[in-house]
Amino acid sequence: MNKPVLSDHLRFIIPSLIGIFVFMTPVKTSDGFTIPIAILADWVQNLLEDQLSFIMMVIIVITAIMTVIARVLGKDGFQKTPFFQNLFHVSMFWTVTRVVAAVFSIMVLFQLGPEAIYSADTGGQLLDDLLHVLFAVFLFAGIALPLLMNFGLLELFGTIMTKVMRPLFKIPGRSSIDSLASWIGDGTIGVLLTSKQYEDGFYTKREAAVIGTTFSVVSITFTLVVIEKVGLGHMFVPFYITILIAGLVAALIMPRIPPLSRKADTYIKGTQSSADETFPAGYNAFTYGYEKAIERSKKERSIYKFFKEGFQNVLDMWMGVAPIVMAFGLIALIIAEYTPVFQWLGVPFIPLLEVMQVPNAVEASETILIGFADMFLPAILGSSIEAEMTRFIIAALSVTQLIYMSEVGGLLLGSKVPVSFIDLFVIFILRTLITLPVIVLIAHILF
Repeated sequence: MNKPVLSDHLRFIIPSLIGIFVFMTPVKTSDGFTIPIAILADWVQNLLEDQLSFIMMVIIVITAIMTVIARVLGKDGFQKTPFFQNLFHVSMFWTVTRVVAAVFSIMVLFQLGPEAIYSADTGGQLLDDLLHVLFAVFLFAGIALPLLMNFGLLELFGTIMTKVMRPLFKIPGRSSIDSLASWIGDGTIGVLLTSKQYEDGFYTKREAAVIGTTFSVVSITFTLVVIEKVGLGHMFVPFYITILIAGLVAALIMPRIPPLSRKADTYIKGTQSSADETFPAGYNAFTYGYEKAIERSKKERSIYKFFKEGFQNVLDMWMGVAPIVMAFGLIALIIAEYTPVFQWLGVPFIPLLEVMQVPNAVEASETILIGFADMFLPAILGSSIEAEMTRFIIAALSVTQLIYMSEVGGLLLGSKVPVSFIDLFVIFILRTLITLPVIVLIAHILF
């Protein structure tokens, strides 16, 4: 590698610092501390308040129409535009989900059909509230994501973390890139990266299963939406620290117990890993990571490519996530509002919550298992609970449970990562039991 010049250093440092500022730097506002992305999202929500329900309905309907067209045209329908090919050519299950979401969104906006679909507690809660937040947060987060992902920050952190990941979590150092990409971008990015690395022979079956279910963490963007939903946006910083601590405890325990500990330590093709985790002579973790970061940032020379990728992120988030939230969310909210199913499922947790002195333990218990369907549902159901501490616990738990079928769980089942539906449900329950006491303890300190 040629000796880097000043412009090479700046190409890595400036975008990375801007990314860290926008996504990770607490800023004081009249309501407390938050991050700059959240301030921009609030501004857009206020600006477009009266139009956002219609805009989100249009986005969901267009997604459904394009998905059906892609289905009719077949796999090669959008081959000239790989981005749209990936976005719209999905399995039959997701095609049906998107069509159902489109029908639901039209019914809610125009108040058609049974009131159970469009009431303020079900469809209205989604289309007139949660999807407004998703629209605004995804808009700015999507555009700014390349600042964190494309200019070398992941390479630097990935190399520095090599000596940490293996002894603590029993996985390769390079996996910190997957978890960072999830944390900064989206859990789906982490799953896709993990699956690809497993297929390429960098991870064993056990390592891929551990990384996919333990480190495909919920992004900063999603956690922001969740905490805003329960009306505690001003507590974002302590909320995120709570998630990191609880997630770390789960990450230390989960790889050491079944079902993850029982996965075979063999590669997909029975070959040995080609990943080299040693540093070249004369380098330490930081200097080698910094050199790799400079190499990565040198590939980013086009402002057009930066904004193109940013807007693709936005479309991917809007069109990939919004229909899932509308379809699964509305069905689950109707079940929660009009049937006792989630009350029954939550009953075993009531004594546990009461022992931990969680206020509104009965209402809180109804939100604990609903997160397996979709991560937003506990926050939606819990947003009406009076006690702030309980809303905080519900929001944090929903994020640390990690395995929700509407996104990360569904993706894991559809990927090459060797986990079954039963594995995922057991992992979800174990993560709940491990992280709940940690979150409650921190909540008692904060409130």
